Amino acid sequence: MLARHLSLAVFLILVTVAVLAGSLYEAGQWYFVQATKPSWAPQPWLNSLAWAIVYLLMALAAWDVWLTGHYDRLKALGWWVSIPVLMVVWSALMFGFHRPGWSWLVLTLVIALTVMCIRAFRALSREASYLMIPGLLWMLFFWANNFAIWNLSGGPLASYLGS
Repeated sequence: MLARHLSLAVFLILVTVAVLAGSLYEAGQWYFVQATKPSWAPQPWLNSLAWAIVYLLMALAAWDVWLTGHYDRLKALGWWVSIPVLMVVWSALMFGFHRPGWSWLVLTLVIALTVMCIRAFRALSREASYLMIPGLLWMLFFWANNFAIWNLSGGPLASYLGS
């Protein structure tokens, strides 16, 4: 029983480390004041709440896959690990380096890896794959938001979007 709960703690710690690493890149004045955001961009409190839920569900999904004991679980969890790692890269590019175009490309890769993760999880646990779907949906919304911020703030489609 202790080992079972210890493995959950490991997955929760992994997502917490990713969140903390990503938070090292403070949004600061550039994102909240200078960047032009779409009218449908989420408020900071909603954004934080949504990501907290996504990361919690991701940890639960990974834990469920781990508990299967299946020999393919490490391969599936390899897809999973890539997601929080690349989300830290996304934070660095978006907030640390103020590169919304590059961060959008990284988020595109994160979405593709999330789909691969869901497929790998589905083969081992349907429940785990279902736990990843809200994260995929939020990432798709966030992908559109990142794209809009990039273009409204001077990206390649800025002249077409009226900024």
